[in-house]
Amino acid sequence: MLHTPMPGVKATKVVYRSTNARGEANTVSGTVLVPAAPWLGKRPVVGYAVGTHGLGDAFAPSQEMSNGTETEASMVSGLLGRGWAVAVTDYEGLGTPGQHTYMVGPAMGHAVLDVLRAATRLPGGSLAADAPMAVWGYSQGGAAAAWAAQLHPSYAPELPLVGVAAGGVPADVLAVARHLDGGAFFGLAVAALIGLDAAHPELDLNGYLNDVGRQLLQDNKDDSLIGLVTGFALKNLADITTTNPLEAADWQDRFAHSRLGATAPSVPVLLYHGELDEIIPYGLGTALRDRYCAHGVPVQWQSFPATDHITGVLLAAAPATDWLATRFHGRPPLTTCP
Repeated sequence: MLHTPMPGVKATKVVYRSTNARGEANTVSGTVLVPAAPWLGKRPVVGYAVGTHGLGDAFAPSQEMSNGTETEASMVSGLLGRGWAVAVTDYEGLGTPGQHTYMVGPAMGHAVLDVLRAATRLPGGSLAADAPMAVWGYSQGGAAAAWAAQLHPSYAPELPLVGVAAGGVPADVLAVARHLDGGAFFGLAVAALIGLDAAHPELDLNGYLNDVGRQLLQDNKDDSLIGLVTGFALKNLADITTTNPLEAADWQDRFAHSRLGATAPSVPVLLYHGELDEIIPYGLGTALRDRYCAHGVPVQWQSFPATDHITGVLLAAAPATDWLATRFHGRPPLTTCP
């Protein structure tokens, strides 16, 4: 049992089996939160995928919730306030041994789907395996949510998923990394390199780094989001490498495996994005929308004018939660696809 600042909620830390990006079994941790108030029928379950917290175990959502320092607690509280259960994954390597495979799409999607499985298998638990389920996430969590949507038909078809909401989605991590190179948020691009290298050690990130880069990565490989941003702000890849890994064929191939939109989710999707997002370019969000629409997915798209990346989290919280409610109520999905 975990301490949680949310009264009237039972919080249980779980350690469960999942699958890494290479298709191998791994172990991931997470948290299952269930309101104490009774629910008539089968209580809906939301798989909540957090945004970037950091690279070290101290910043795992389960640890942050236990400490009362979880930055996305208000979004989780909003879901619990509806009476829904919430299952939050820590992702691979964030709370369990090994380096966090930050922004590696298949690993994140598997972790989200498997925490939903784990939520219904707790000894003495009250959540039904056939209860309606949904997934929601923003930024890193938006990518994780979208990957869960794409992997659901093949990886976890037994889960009764009814919808996925994903905002500020870094649908093409390679494009995001190039966009961030030399800017204030360059540390997030470095974190993506660390994450991909952790998932695929044969990429050998260390072999691309110069002495400055090796020291910076050693100092920041377990850092928080703030530490990553401040530690690498306004630096670029040329400052820390001898050869640019973003231009290497094997790196590009692995990044391509985390690019969203090649396959279709089998459930309705809500996508949203701030038009002035300085971290995840707005065009990546509209491109993912167009790819899903071309696949015939019922997509509801919402853009937020004059909205940057962080503000988008706050502005979309209420409409995203309302959209999840329409899915749990079984209403016909709306689509903005042409």
